[in-house]
Amino acid sequence: MNPQRLKITNGRIVTPYRIIPRGTVLITDGTITEISERDIDATDAVEIDAGGRYIAPGFIDIHVHGGGGHDFMDGSEAAFLAIAETHARYGTTAMLPTTLTSTKEHLLKTLELYESAHRKNTAGAQFLGMHLEGPYFAMSQRGAQDPRYIRDPDPAEYREILERSSSVRRWSAAPELKGAMEFGRFLRSKGVLAAVAHTDAIYEDVLEAFENGYSLATHFYSAMSGVTRRNAFRYAGVVESAYLIDAMDVEIIADGVHLPAPLLKLIYKIKGPDRTALITDAMRAAGMPPGDSILGSLHDGMRVIVEDDVAKLPDRTAFAGSVATADRLVRNMIRLADIPLPEAVRMMSGTPANILGLKDRKGSLLAGKDADVVIFNEDIRIFRTIVGGKVVYEGQ
Repeated sequence: MNPQRLKITNGRIVTPYRIIPRGTVLITDGTITEISERDIDATDAVEIDAGGRYIAPGFIDIHVHGGGGHDFMDGSEAAFLAIAETHARYGTTAMLPTTLTSTKEHLLKTLELYESAHRKNTAGAQFLGMHLEGPYFAMSQRGAQDPRYIRDPDPAEYREILERSSSVRRWSAAPELKGAMEFGRFLRSKGVLAAVAHTDAIYEDVLEAFENGYSLATHFYSAMSGVTRRNAFRYAGVVESAYLIDAMDVEIIADGVHLPAPLLKLIYKIKGPDRTALITDAMRAAGMPPGDSILGSLHDGMRVIVEDDVAKLPDRTAFAGSVATADRLVRNMIRLADIPLPEAVRMMSGTPANILGLKDRKGSLLAGKDADVVIFNEDIRIFRTIVGGKVVYEGQ
């Protein structure tokens, strides 16, 4: 048998247009070559019997910090590779490794490690580039970001970072800061996705930011302003702005904790599945048992407590991070928000691919696209994860 050909049979195939009840997917050299309602004659292919389970496009996580006891800020290739393997067990086939606010030197070192780890990453979710979350944030909306490193956009700094690394795919910042519009335009000129995050902006700030390249709201509702009063007058915040600007995308932590069911339903009702991406925003404790953990680097990160399916600050006054996995996000959108399974899957695959400009290659099961596939049952329990035609996880 030719190991370069894979045939997945006897599954409910989730395409962008329908669910094929008993279909077959043929993969050749890492690419989907045929999808059929019937069996496909390919005697030289390795066959996987889906056993009536769903066959869906692989999950794409555009905001993730860690998992399996590791963080991308730990300063090691091993951490990158372990996180990729951890999240592959839960259906993630591609991801944007994400930083936390830190020094310029630490960011540059993390980008170097990304580049070396990327070349060695063959057993986990594929890396699609780095997401720099910070350090250009509003101190008042820092959340669990380290206040020692929060600062305004520095042209010399961000230009140096982007000159020294071509791996930055996305950068999140607060648009009301001095120099943020110039920063957004520079990111756009370099093909880097600019996102609004950790911000106290009002509508006028967000609209200007959107015009200057900021097209995504980072972890929508978390660490951002809603309706506020200033000198007795009300102003729309970032939340209302993202709703009003139809073409602005949002990403949500659908872990059932950061956003309760009514907000999940509201976001779906207003923004819809084509403008809403599901993200884990997971820290190192994802895939690990509850208890003490560290947010950020092992060397100087923040101690947190993982309980109630979320990471909290030690005094329990605020959430400090997510421990979600992609399967849980899809499951929650179906169960908590009453969303049809194909649309929940799209929010974890097709929509993230569109946001990253990768819809021609990823995000859906169509002939000619990358063979990133996940097989799961009615409870979204993962049976197989396939990255580029290679099985990287086999469940029971």
